[in-house]
Amino acid sequence: MIPGKYRSVSGRAANNVNCGLHLVIQTSSLPEKNKVRFKKVEFKLNKDTSSFPGRLLQHDLERNYSSRQGDHINLVSSSLSSFPILQRSSEEKILYSDRLSLERQKLTVCPIINGEDHLRLLNFQHNFITRIQNISNLQKLISLDLYDNQIEEISGLSTLRCLRVLLLGKNRIKKISNLENLKSLDVLDLHGNQITKIENINHLCELRVLNLARNFLSHVDNLNGLDSLTELNLRHNQITFVRDVDNLPCLQHLFLSFNNISSFDSVSCLADSSSLSDITFDGNPIAQESWYKHTVLQNMMQLRQLDMKRITEEERRMASVLAKKEEEKKRESHKQSLLKEKRRLTINNVARQWDLQQQRVANIATNEDRKDSDSPQDPCQIDGSTLSAFPEETGPLDSGLNNALQGLSVIDTYLVEVDGDTLSLYGSGALESLDRNWSVQTAGMITTVSFTFIEFDEIVQVLPKLKIKFPNSLHLKFKETNLVMLQQFNALAQLRRIDQLTIDPQGNPVVNFTLWKYYVLFRLSHFSMQKINGTEVTQNDMIMAERLFGILAHVASSELPQYRLISILGDARKKQFQYLLESKGKKPGIINEENNDSKRLVGENTNRATLNYTTRDFYNEKLEEIKEKKKFCKTYIEDLVKEATEINMKNEALQKLWPQMFIELVRDAVIEIRNKNSYMKLCLQQITDQK
Repeated sequence: MIPGKYRSVSGRAANNVNCGLHLVIQTSSLPEKNKVRFKKVEFKLNKDTSSFPGRLLQHDLERNYSSRQGDHINLVSSSLSSFPILQRSSEEKILYSDRLSLERQKLTVCPIINGEDHLRLLNFQHNFITRIQNISNLQKLISLDLYDNQIEEISGLSTLRCLRVLLLGKNRIKKISNLENLKSLDVLDLHGNQITKIENINHLCELRVLNLARNFLSHVDNLNGLDSLTELNLRHNQITFVRDVDNLPCLQHLFLSFNNISSFDSVSCLADSSSLSDITFDGNPIAQESWYKHTVLQNMMQLRQLDMKRITEEERRMASVLAKKEEEKKRESHKQSLLKEKRRLTINNVARQWDLQQQRVANIATNEDRKDSDSPQDPCQIDGSTLSAFPEETGPLDSGLNNALQGLSVIDTYLVEVDGDTLSLYGSGALESLDRNWSVQTAGMITTVSFTFIEFDEIVQVLPKLKIKFPNSLHLKFKETNLVMLQQFNALAQLRRIDQLTIDPQGNPVVNFTLWKYYVLFRLSHFSMQKINGTEVTQNDMIMAERLFGILAHVASSELPQYRLISILGDARKKQFQYLLESKGKKPGIINEENNDSKRLVGENTNRATLNYTTRDFYNEKLEEIKEKKKFCKTYIEDLVKEATEINMKNEALQKLWPQMFIELVRDAVIEIRNKNSYMKLCLQQITDQK
C-alpha cells in the first residue's frame, strides 16, 4: 500500500482479494441540466465473510473520488422546510436501492431523504455541508462519505448503529466526539481536519483503519481499547512522541512520516509491539541521523518494511552487529556513570568526615581557650571558614543508574584514583596506598600528586615514601589540608624535587599570609620551582625571597647549639656542617650565600636546612620521650646521691671505730702467734680442711 493512493468506495475493484464489500463504478450521460450526477454502483456482500472489505481498509484516504456520473435524481425545494427533499423514480429505487451519491452538488445542508430507509451507501463528497443531519432514519447505512465539506462537529450519527465506514476527511472538525453508538465502525477517516488530540475512540473495538493524517496532533496516546486496529495513519502532523501503540495487539501498519520525532526514545513503545510489520519515519528529524536505520531495526526486529522499503537480511545482520556494539558501549557508559557516581558519593562522605573532624577540633580549642564563655559556637563556622562544600555538582540520574546506586556502599572514608599522570588522594586513609606495590610503569607516569581532606601533619609522615614510590612527581597540590603556618613548608624540603606547588585557599589559611610565596621560594630554593599556584616564578621573586628571609636562616644556624645542628643535619652533611662551624661568629654581612655556592655541596643550603618542621604528633612523642628521660635521670641521680650518702656515713663511722679496731687486731695477732708450734699446727689444719 502506498500513502497518497486512495483506494476506497470509488477506488479500484479488488477481485483477487477476499473482501466482504465489492464496488464497481459505472457512468452514464447527463440528459438534463436540472438533474444531478449520480454514481451507479454495484454492491455485493459476500456470504462467507463477516468482516468488512480488506481492500477498502487502507492507510491513506486523502485523494478525491474520481469524477462520476450516475442515476438521475431530483432535489425539490419545500415550502414547509428549509431542507431540499430528495426524489428518485421508483425504477431508480429498485435498480439502485442500496446506494446514493450526491457528490459535487454544491449542497450546504443534507437533504431530506424519505422512503430510502434501505440505503447502505451514501456519498456527499465535495459539497459545502456544515452539519450532519437528516440521515438518522437511514439505520441500515454501512458507509457514509462526507469527504471535502465544511463540517465542524461530528454529530447526528447516534442512530446509525450499523455504520462500518465513516469518511470525514478534509473538513473542519476540531474534536473527535459523538461516536459512542458506532461500535461496529470498521474504517474511520478524519484526515485533513483540525484535531489536536486523540480521544473518545477507546470503545471502537472493531475499528481496523484509523486515518488522522494532516491534523494538528502533537502526541499520540489514549489508544487503549482499539483491539482490532491494523492500520494507523498519522502522517503530516506535529507529533513529538508516541505512547500506547504497544497496547494495540493487531496493529501492522503505522505511518508517522513528516512529523517532529527527533529521537527513538520518544517512540520507544514501538519496540514492545509484536505485531508491527510496516512503519514510516521519513520526513522526521530522526530520519536524518546516521544511526536512524540500524537503531530502528535493532529495536524492532519484527519489521518487514521501513519507510516503504523492504528490509533485507543484510540490513538485519548489520543492525544486529551494530546493536551488540551499541549494547557494549551502553554497558560501558553505565559502568562509567556508576563509578563516577560512586566517586562523587565517596568524596562527599570524605568531606563530611573532614568537616566533623575540624568541628570537633575547633570545639575543643574553643572550650580550652574560653572555659568561662557561654556564647554558642556556630556549628557551620570553623576557623573562620564555612564547612567544606562538595567539590562536584551532579545532575539528574536515569532510573537504571538510581536503581544500581541503591545498593552502593557510601561508608568509604577515603579514595585513591589515578587519572593520567595525576594521583589524587582523598581522606587520611588514602595515604596507606603509598605502601602498596605500584607497577614501575604507573609509578613512573605519576608527575602530579594531589592531597584533599588530609591533615598536613599526616602528609609529612609519608613524604619519604612519596619520594621513593614516585620519583618523577614534580607537582604537589594541597586542598583542605590545614596548612596554617609557614613553618610547615619546611617539611617539603625532604622531597627529591618540586617544579610546581599548588595551595588551594580552601582549607589552607596560610595562603592569607602576604609573604607565603616568598617564604616557599626561599626555603625550597634548591628545587628551583617554576610555578606556584599556576603563576610563573621570576628571578625577581627569588631575589625578593632572599632579601626577606636570608637573615632568618643565618640567625637560625648561628644560634643553635652544636648537638642540635648535628641532630638536624646528620652525618651525611659533615662537610656542610664543618663549613657552617667555620662561618659561625662572623658578621651577617660578611656571609654571602650566593658567593659561597662553590664551597657547598650541591643540594639544600645548610643554613636553610636548620629551618625544619616537627609535626604535632612527633612533637608530642618527643615530649613524652623527654619526660621519660627526665624521670630516669632524676631517679638515677637520686640513687647515686643516696649511695654516696651511705658511703660517707660508713666512712665517718669507720674513722671513729678504727683506733679501737686497730688495737684489737694487733692484740689478736700477738695472742695467736704467742705459741709458735700451736699456731703453725692450726694453720696446717686450716689448709687441710680447705682441701
